[in-house]
Amino acid sequence: MIEILNEDCMAMMERYPDKHFDLAIVDVPYGIGENGDRNASRGKLAVAKDYKAFAGGDVNAPPVEYFNELLRISKNQIIWGANHFIDRIAKPSPCWIVWDKVTGNSDFADSELAWTSFKTSVRNFRFQWSGMLQGDMKNKEVRIHPTQKPVKLYEWLLANYAKQGDKILDTHGGSMSSVIAAINLGFDITCCELDEDYYRAGKARVEQHQAQGLLFAPEQAIPKQDTLI
Repeated sequence: MIEILNEDCMAMMERYPDKHFDLAIVDVPYGIGENGDRNASRGKLAVAKDYKAFAGGDVNAPPVEYFNELLRISKNQIIWGANHFIDRIAKPSPCWIVWDKVTGNSDFADSELAWTSFKTSVRNFRFQWSGMLQGDMKNKEVRIHPTQKPVKLYEWLLANYAKQGDKILDTHGGSMSSVIAAINLGFDITCCELDEDYYRAGKARVEQHQAQGLLFAPEQAIPKQDTLI
């Protein structure tokens, strides 16, 4: 089941019982002031795109109450940008994920970090995401959101941290890359996006992907790392 909702994620999460979702993969505001409307002035290696500011912006990371609810309704979590607000999660983890974006000569961060609830080791994922330059130029993605992450990243996360039959949650859908990855690998996902414009754009992106059909079987999408549990 693919469920895409246009509402406040706090109201959405209230409806679900404890541990309803097997895995939450979320890309919340980091609270560092990046909102997309000045993005185009920052790229040096490749031209960066300008975007519409999104609802709520990136002025503040979610409050403690958000993380309490997220941990309540999901069994495991992967939370991007947690190095900016780890005090609000207040749980140590040996398993951080490092996404090396291969940004080159720009003032964007070289990598992004995700806190996880898993007990395995730190893992790296290297995939270029720098302006118009992407790790898979043959299957280049259209960028529609200022904090968009590549589908390949979400596929890697699902392949290595979820198992078939798991219910996936994304509380901040944005470009809906998580939804496309879930479709590709055959997972059920519930995805919420507050901004109506980005909700419509992301939903249209998903519908276009579904209309095109899969080019490969879900189990062939991306290899798993043998060292992960």
